[in-house]
Amino acid sequence: MPRTATRNPLLERHGRALDLFTDRVRAVRPAQWQDPTPCEGWDVRDLVGHLTSEQLWVPPLVRDGATVESVGGGLDGDVLGSDPLASWERAAEGAREAFRQPGALDRTVHLSYGDTEARHYCAEMVCDLVVHAWDLSRAVGAQERLPEALVDFVVRELTPRAADLARSGLFAAPVEPPPDADVQTKLLCLLGRRP
Repeated sequence: MPRTATRNPLLERHGRALDLFTDRVRAVRPAQWQDPTPCEGWDVRDLVGHLTSEQLWVPPLVRDGATVESVGGGLDGDVLGSDPLASWERAAEGAREAFRQPGALDRTVHLSYGDTEARHYCAEMVCDLVVHAWDLSRAVGAQERLPEALVDFVVRELTPRAADLARSGLFAAPVEPPPDADVQTKLLCLLGRRP
């Protein structure tokens, strides 16, 4: 791994977010895979499958310059198989390696909603990993306190787009945080969670 890659703050955040979610996946007990999560309609397996699928998209999009159309349905369906933890860990490592390739963050990726800079795509992935780490924590009874530096990053990334997030249909409507809410609680409420 190039020395400069390890010093890139965005790549460091991405790596910490992957590690955070990995820690939460490792906390899932065998009987918990069908337990509900704060994401309406998703159980634990659905949630981990969603994040695993997202990581599987990173190498073709970032490393290979593929489009959603050229990948087609190759990443559809059950991506967890009989060993969800191992499937997650392989996908996470593939995403980590793809973003850490020299020049990867300077590329353009072809996403379903249009072309975007890979650095913005990476920042989106960090946000998704951090927020869903809390969802998974809540579902399986793991530590819900998220790393402050990652929470602050997600707040900076998402707050300017709060109105768009609510309209996208991908998030529940924001809820009013309690008067004494800390930054993490305010973030989760912004995204429709009820901490």
